[in-house]
Amino acid sequence: MLDLSTKAPEPKVIAGAKGDWELVIGMEIHAQVSSNAKLFSGASTGFGAEPNSHVAFVDAAMPGMLPVINEYCIAQAVRSGLGLKAAINLRSAFDRKNYFYPDLPQGYQISQLYHPIVGEGEVIVEMEPGIERRVRIERIHLEQDAGKSIHDMDPTMSFVDLNRTGVALMEIVSRPDIRGPEEAAAYVVKLRQILRYLGTCDGNMQNGNLRCDVNVSVCKPGQYEKYQETQDFSHLGTRCELKNMNSMRFIQAAIDYEARRQIAILEDGGSVDQETRLYDPDKNETRSMRSKEEAHDYRYFPCPDLLPLEIEQGWVDEIAAHMPELPDAKKRRFIEELGLSDYDASVLTAELEHADYFEAVVAACGDGKQAANWVINDLFGRLKKDGTDFEACPVSPAQLGAIIALIKKGDISGKIAKDLFEIVFTEGGEPAQIVEARGMKQVTDTGAIEKVVDEIIAKSPSEVEKARANPKLIGWFVGQVMKASGGKANPAAVNKIVAEKLGL
Repeated sequence: MLDLSTKAPEPKVIAGAKGDWELVIGMEIHAQVSSNAKLFSGASTGFGAEPNSHVAFVDAAMPGMLPVINEYCIAQAVRSGLGLKAAINLRSAFDRKNYFYPDLPQGYQISQLYHPIVGEGEVIVEMEPGIERRVRIERIHLEQDAGKSIHDMDPTMSFVDLNRTGVALMEIVSRPDIRGPEEAAAYVVKLRQILRYLGTCDGNMQNGNLRCDVNVSVCKPGQYEKYQETQDFSHLGTRCELKNMNSMRFIQAAIDYEARRQIAILEDGGSVDQETRLYDPDKNETRSMRSKEEAHDYRYFPCPDLLPLEIEQGWVDEIAAHMPELPDAKKRRFIEELGLSDYDASVLTAELEHADYFEAVVAACGDGKQAANWVINDLFGRLKKDGTDFEACPVSPAQLGAIIALIKKGDISGKIAKDLFEIVFTEGGEPAQIVEARGMKQVTDTGAIEKVVDEIIAKSPSEVEKARANPKLIGWFVGQVMKASGGKANPAAVNKIVAEKLGL
């Protein structure tokens, strides 16, 4: 029976010069919506194109151009909300967030602040078996991305690429429920995993398709519990925002540095300024970027070019009816129905492609445990050894399933299966045909095995005496028989015959 009882992890405690401090972390994750077209135009969202080649007139803010909502992006946001067990708001609205930046042609960003499309939800982050952190989602709002400024092409000029301008982003805002650097990284990993399962964001952090803003503050032990009781933020410390983090390792390092920086300021009698900071991984430090703006600094007001967005419950229900199986449910099924360990199920569900591959192997061989063992240890291990990406895996699920099926049928031994796997990996081919063509079939003829056993016993009288005195040494004879047969002898038959011949 699967044990579903869990408890929350202990908060990260940092020892300062004058006492202990605890971390409080909230996150704002910008996830690029998986869509062929942008949020308000039909321009392509393809990555890596020539600069300024994916820009519609509305993206470039040409006079008289009006935004038109991409319905598919709305559906993707709804799907994401449903995947995070969040409330879907049937009425939402877009605002203008006004600020100047060279890669923002309009001089404002169309976003949602007061009326987001998705309300409160949650993400369950498993730190280890039985230890889970529940992170509350405050909202998900849609907004358009800005362009990209390029500063390293010319010593005297900067360039602007507007290909990314207008691409749909989901800003996923959490409550300050995260209590340590490791939890923060694990939260990003889990959220990325869910979005990838949903197909609403590819989670490619190298391309900037998933970026994190991390809000970090510190407080004395006991203060967080007061915040939980009252929801009064005054019990927590002043937060600083670490902008545009795109690496799990850097997220953890930046949080740790920033927390210690704030502790040093507070213990020295100073106060922490609320500001936006950048993390420098080369120096392992954060530095001030700008003072933190409040909402009124952006002069938010309803976008005059867009009516409030109204969607029907029936449309939401239709999206909900076609939701895929999410990672937690898939992991639970692998454990309960296929008999996998918690660890194996976690490894196989970490990426949707891995889970799909594994299930196809199970369908081909009918054995979940053996399939998990071969996929995790043999396949993943071989890919890692070669430095081959999973997408380029040369062994299909049907081929791997066929190898396992041959073991179960008794046609090949485990040792032969390893050799067969290597042949399939490097040369390809249908496993059963390879076994027949290369004479790899396991020897089950007891007469042939007896002959080999008799020869080895006759040549090894001293080993016979040792084995009769200590039956555990029977393994030496088994090994010799397997070696003599080129690994083709049936191990179970060999063990039985050797024991009978030695009178054990």
